[in-house]
Amino acid sequence: MTRKERIQAALTGADVDRVPINVWMHFSAHDQDPRSLADAQVQFAKTYDFDFIKLMPFGLYGVQDYGAKIKIFCQSGQPPVIDDYGIHDAGDWGRLKVLPAFYGSYGKQVQLAQYVVDRSRGAWPVIQTIFSPLTTAYKLAGDRIKEDMQETPELFKQALEVITETTINFVKANIEAGVDGFFFATQCARHDYLSEALYEEFGAAYDLRVMDSYKDKTFFNVVHPHGNHIMFQRIAQYPVPCINWHDRWVSPSLAEARNLTDKCLLGGIREIPYYDIAGNEIRGSPLDTGTEAELKAHLEEAVRIGGRKSLILGPGCVAGQHTPPQNLHVLRRAVETL
Repeated sequence: MTRKERIQAALTGADVDRVPINVWMHFSAHDQDPRSLADAQVQFAKTYDFDFIKLMPFGLYGVQDYGAKIKIFCQSGQPPVIDDYGIHDAGDWGRLKVLPAFYGSYGKQVQLAQYVVDRSRGAWPVIQTIFSPLTTAYKLAGDRIKEDMQETPELFKQALEVITETTINFVKANIEAGVDGFFFATQCARHDYLSEALYEEFGAAYDLRVMDSYKDKTFFNVVHPHGNHIMFQRIAQYPVPCINWHDRWVSPSLAEARNLTDKCLLGGIREIPYYDIAGNEIRGSPLDTGTEAELKAHLEEAVRIGGRKSLILGPGCVAGQHTPPQNLHVLRRAVETL
């Protein structure tokens, strides 16, 4: 099977010649220049012979053009961080305007897609990373969004409309660039952050409008509810064929998810350390510290509990940038015998 055929089979529950696999991470030494990042991502895919390329723009690309100040290091292991939010009071929401896809940081990520599609020459399915409108608002303003959605809901919804339209513009430009799908991440669909009613009103309503702009145009679409206490069952209803979450350390497990959804499950690899009940690290993640035997057993367990069909092996979120290369090679070799 080609990589595309393997992914398509996994997404539809068909037989695969082997379980597809990918590991993704940020490339913060390169992610401020789309050409450099494209070269790094294609070389990474070639080096480890993974089954798709998940584009890895820096996680704050969606808020820089809206006035957030970003501290940028351009060093491996040091991703950009917020230096100052772009929203400081409720009135600031009313000043947001719909942005074209080729503007500023958004435009650089469209260039990234163009360069990777061109350099990969169809050898890998390519998916672009996008964020839910509410997640973009959260990155732009921080936790004050909970106050603003309660005290000035109409003004906050006006901002979400603007962010939604900007995100759709970005989606359309990426489709024109040739991507095969989107990795849609939401950081706010968590029971410990919002009630389901609030998420339905301020999150899902806008999520679905973004998804409607690509669900029938691209085949490899993934939704990623980020964090703990996720609203898995609600997010699993979204119109995408695949769901990715931190299955190795939050509920549901892969086995439990099989009883909750018929979607393709993307996961099975623990990307973070293990902690005791007090939150102290007791050992590193399998990706970082596992022996060859431990890594193979880790994948075997994932396939045993998740099933061989409708499964793509991958981390619950980004892997560390200093994951040992030999461990990535071990993972790739291991799937040949699962």
